[in-house]
Parts: sequence; C-alpha cells; structure tokens
Amino acid sequence: MKMESFSSLKTIEWKNNSVIMIDQTKLPTDLVYVTYTDYHDVANAIKTLIIRGAPAIGVAGAFGLALAALQSKATTKDELISDLGQAKQILFETRPTAVNLAWGLEQIMSVAKQGTSINEIKDSIISAAKQIADDDIKTNMIMGKHGSQLFDNNDTIMTHCNAGSLATVAYGTALGVIRATKESGKNIKVIATETRPVQQGSRLTAFELHHDGINVSLIPDTAVGYTMANKLADKVVVGADRILRTGHVYNKIGTYQVALMAKQHGIPFYVAAPLSTFDMKSNPQDVIIEQRKGTEVTQLGDKKTAPDGINVINPAFDMTPPELISGIITEAGVAKPPFEESIKKLFEAKK
Repeated sequence: MKMESFSSLKTIEWKNNSVIMIDQTKLPTDLVYVTYTDYHDVANAIKTLIIRGAPAIGVAGAFGLALAALQSKATTKDELISDLGQAKQILFETRPTAVNLAWGLEQIMSVAKQGTSINEIKDSIISAAKQIADDDIKTNMIMGKHGSQLFDNNDTIMTHCNAGSLATVAYGTALGVIRATKESGKNIKVIATETRPVQQGSRLTAFELHHDGINVSLIPDTAVGYTMANKLADKVVVGADRILRTGHVYNKIGTYQVALMAKQHGIPFYVAAPLSTFDMKSNPQDVIIEQRKGTEVTQLGDKKTAPDGINVINPAFDMTPPELISGIITEAGVAKPPFEESIKKLFEAKK
C-alpha cells in the first residue's frame, strides 16, 4: 500500500533501529522530523506533545519499549524483562488518560515474555512494534470506510482537536472518516475548532487538511454555538482517548460542550476510534483526567496572556456521556445506542 495515496504525512515510524517522528510542537510553521534511539527521549516526546493522539502514542509506547530492549545490557531473560518493566512504567506515566498507550505497552510486554533467548526477544519485540504501526493504518482505513456511510454528499463536518494522520501513524480516526468520505466521491467541507489551549485544531487539523487539499474553515472554540445555530455544520465527528464499555467517551477538553451544542441543535455527533481505545473494565469514576501545566493557558509561546500568580485549572480531557453520542465508529463497525449492548457485539464480532 502506498502511503502517499491518502496523506504524505507519516507521524511515526521505525527505521534503522531508531524511532522517527514528526515534532508536532513545530507545526504548522515547520515540518520537522526527530530521531530517537533512547526510550527516555520517546517518553519525553509523549509528555511534551511532540507526539500526541491516542493511537499514535500507543505506537510510540511500543516503539519506546523496542528501544528499551535494544538499550538493555541484560544477559538473562529475567533481567531483560525487568529492564522492560521499568521502561514500561516510565512510558506509561507520561499520559495516564489515553488507553492506547497502556494497550501498546501490554502488547509488547506479552510478546517479550513469550521469547526464550535475549536476541529472540529483542527481534520479536521490534517485529511486533512494527506490526502495531502497520495495523494502525489498516484499522483506520477500514474504520474510515464504515464511517463514510454516515456522511452525505455536500455535508459540512465539524471536528474538534486533531484525530487525523498526526494523531495516528497515518490516515487518522475522525479525519480518516473524513478522508474516506471524500475518497468515496462525496463533496465535503470541514469546520475545525482551534482547540485551546494547545491549538491542535488550528496547528494540526487545519494544517493536515489544507496539506491534503480538503476544504477546511477554522473557528474559535467559542464559535461552536454560533456555527451550529446558523446551520453551518451538518454533522460532527471527533476522535477519542478512552471509551468505556458504557459508551462514555474521554476526548480533548471541549468535546463535551461541542456534543451538548450538537444535541441542542439536532446535529448528529459521532466518535471514531479503534477497539484498542476501549477500556472495558473501568467505570466513569475510575478514570484519571490528566491535569496539565498552567502556562499552557497563561501564555502563548513566550507571550504572557494572563497576570502572574493566578490559579489555573487545565484539564487535558473531558467526558462526553453516551446520551449525547449518535454512534461510535470502529474498525469492526458502528456502535449505536444502547452502547453497552452494541459495543459488546463489536468485540464479539472482532474475535
């Protein structure tokens, strides 16, 4: 499959025993690739949003463990598993809310434990991590096909944050659905929210859609109500960082209010995410919402936008309850309400 057929942006890849990724903090002005050979640098990249988006950080976690295996000086299997366990903890603690990270790390650890010799374990880890990255693209393309059936010719689709190529290995979840809708021959337009405070909508979503020749308009987060009230958006599709078996969706802060507005204006609100984003065990009260540093809100780059010494509440995510959601698009099909039932069926179909 040729990557260029849908987007020439590849967020993360494994090459010559190194991890290469786009530095998303430099977008939209500069498209810069960084190369890492130390898993601590990958952990830092996840923490500082050099790489972000739930599926992409799941792959980054897997590649990080592959680097940890190469870095390990272990001479026995037990020592290597212990080194990997330490690396896993460091990588996991970078972003606790996104479930794909834990999923990617678990996949690699289970592969590691099955090996016998050190070299065999290292080879199988690298191979498994590369497979996770390849599967991410295939999964998103299948998901896109399922999702494209929910959108009509001449629809204007609103999206929040970035769930595109830059949030995955390539293609995207929510933007993958948008790409697949366009590829199916339908004429579509996109409205992207800027997504304060880190501007993933203006810096990343607008950048990659414009880069791929898709008609995109940018709005401030505060204009969602105006846009919907004036019938400028027909449908909404967003990604997710964690979805519970009950259909509660955790996504970028601000998603909840977009969903509430959509409900108020009778606009279908869809979520697109792979099955690896689902957390079938936790309840809503168990989920830890990551709190990020106040300077993301009090300054733009080096420019201060608020007085010194004020308190800041800066959650990275919020929870959208199932009653606001029209459907959850996955690679196994589209879950519709009641979600507990339909999500369970998707997992059974996938087996």
